[in-house]
Amino acid sequence: MDSDIVRCPECGSLNRISIDRLQKGREAVCGQCRTILDARSNQTHPVKVTDANFQQMVEKSDLPLFIDFWAGWCGPCLMIGPSVEELAGDLAGRVVVGKLNVDENPLTAAHFHVSSIPTMIIFDRGREVGRLTGAVPKEAMIARLNSLGLI
Repeated sequence: MDSDIVRCPECGSLNRISIDRLQKGREAVCGQCRTILDARSNQTHPVKVTDANFQQMVEKSDLPLFIDFWAGWCGPCLMIGPSVEELAGDLAGRVVVGKLNVDENPLTAAHFHVSSIPTMIIFDRGREVGRLTGAVPKEAMIARLNSLGLI
């Protein structure tokens, strides 16, 4: 079962939340103080993007999406992994940061003509608005989002 870690905005405790539960529209509450949690605005880690959930994520997101297309065997992908992880926390509530493993999800990668990894594609209002390719530093990722007026 896929889950995510969300920090409670009231008490600061970390909560493991089922992504399936959120996608079905059910509420999630903090295990410590019972505050209702909104995983989209408190995203502290990249969300797992798949062929199965990609369309729904892009179409239903009120926020821009920054998706890292990567693979576990790719050295440059592994190099930027920590930066993508940090980006998710830094941009929580402003941009949804996700990761899509191209080996496990070839349909989406092929649909967007991802032939070199890492490739980061930026979506806004359901359409692609920007792209970065290669092992770029976190500052370049932020600069690209800035240049598009998304943060």
